[in-house]
Amino acid sequence: MKLSRKKVVEMVEDGENFNCEFKRKFSTPEKIAREMIAFANSRGGYIFFGVDDDKTIVGVESEKGETELIKDAALNYCEPPLEYSIQYIPFDGKEVVIVEVPESKNKPHRLQDYLNEFDINTAVVTLRVNDKSVHASKEMIRIMRSVTAGLTLKKYHIGEVEKRVFQFIEKSETISVKQLSDYINISERRASRTLVKMVRANLLAIHTKDNGEEFFTGIENL
Repeated sequence: MKLSRKKVVEMVEDGENFNCEFKRKFSTPEKIAREMIAFANSRGGYIFFGVDDDKTIVGVESEKGETELIKDAALNYCEPPLEYSIQYIPFDGKEVVIVEVPESKNKPHRLQDYLNEFDINTAVVTLRVNDKSVHASKEMIRIMRSVTAGLTLKKYHIGEVEKRVFQFIEKSETISVKQLSDYINISERRASRTLVKMVRANLLAIHTKDNGEEFFTGIENL
């Protein structure tokens, strides 16, 4: 979506948030790729180059140079490569480069690792939480992959483990993989897979803290 100059001013005044990130200048392709991946794996967003964290508009040194670096980050440092669009907004003789990264239909994107197969143990997958880009947990990655593949669980048997999950949430409102593991004395691997399946069956919702940790709630607690 093309932004008007008025809208850009409003966004700068509002500061960084879930769908807006400020960069004084381009740092490295890898770091920018992580930010772009986070937006693509979440609900999309904008990166403003030439704007400082304190909202000061400093502009970019080279509009063309910045554009080439952004292209390099999106195409060569993201797997799969990302879709994006670029807009240039002048501010008192300074140029601000705005990159829009739409929400992807092909989640999860990861930092390029040159592996033929997705390795959940080593893949660097980021997502957006409030005004930060954080690493996604294995649980969130599994959920993103199942959603992309259309693997929502239509019929899901509620067993004893699932009943204990609901019991825990009824008392504590939230539950984590470790809490479930400790609560009913099962491996964290089994606890993780159970909670992921419950999300896929639309029985639970998954949430991410600012530090990247995940927790789960009942759907009615959203």
